[in-house]
Amino acid sequence: MIITRTPLRISFAGGGTDLPSFYREYGGGAVVSAAIDRYIHVLVNDKFDRSIRVAYTRTENVDHVDRLQHALVREAMRATGVTEAIEVHTIADIPSEGTGLGSSSTLTVGLLNAFHAYRGTLRDPRELAEEACRIEIEVLGGTLGKQDQYAAAFGGLHYFEFRPDDTVRPAPLPLTASDRGSLSDHLSLFYTGITRTAQGILRQQEARTGENAEALRRLRALAAETRDAILARDWAGLGAQLDEGWRIKRGLSPGISSETIDAAYARARAAGAYGGKITGAGGGGFLLVLHPPERSAQVAQALSPWTRMPVRISPEGSRILFVGR
Repeated sequence: MIITRTPLRISFAGGGTDLPSFYREYGGGAVVSAAIDRYIHVLVNDKFDRSIRVAYTRTENVDHVDRLQHALVREAMRATGVTEAIEVHTIADIPSEGTGLGSSSTLTVGLLNAFHAYRGTLRDPRELAEEACRIEIEVLGGTLGKQDQYAAAFGGLHYFEFRPDDTVRPAPLPLTASDRGSLSDHLSLFYTGITRTAQGILRQQEARTGENAEALRRLRALAAETRDAILARDWAGLGAQLDEGWRIKRGLSPGISSETIDAAYARARAAGAYGGKITGAGGGGFLLVLHPPERSAQVAQALSPWTRMPVRISPEGSRILFVGR
């Protein structure tokens, strides 16, 4: 039996510049993102016969890997050569789709880590991220960006550079445990109850890359400024950058925000929040808010009935929790 745990992520700045239509043509992209203490667990176990059983929000029992309808499980199995006599369970700490926390990529990385371990091999974070990108982008034609796979594999808080040659450079931000805790104390996630598919929004953004080039360049520059604010422990400055980035991002494509989201964000700001943004591609999911810790109750009241989820930055990426019979 193998059990892996892989973190979800929040993105602070630079989202959209990790799309190939931008980073290949405009000198690269950059994103600041952090793994959080909300996870997807994958359990893999021997099965007594040669069939395959996969349990997630539904259960599939098939006699061949090609018959699996869960595309991420199917392709991760094919990629790792685990194709029979296996049982797979996935368990997520939050709703598994449309939340903007990178759940699809988190699952893909966790599956790959588990299947490789099941076969007696280990992959480093870069290998897991690259393999997950290949499955999601090239094989399945789904997500277009690369930040989610790298955030899930590496964990912690990183400044990721996406280069024109399609390589990715992860640069960890060296915060102490105390500083990570201080930043975490300033963060809250609020579940909007609105789920959406990131793929459609991202394809609209990709199609409009040329007309949005100047805005995307500013978002790339904001990623560097956000990195510097975090390293300076300037949480108010970080909030101002989140606010600017969110105002720019709303103009990239229809559907990134809505009147409901805009009104909620305005209430959070009036209650003392420094800044914030919708997580992921936009359109719903979670609203990330950065605020003074002493204003958390007021911000939560302003965003009622949305549920507040305190969040901590997780220093670890995808890891193997258990190996045994």
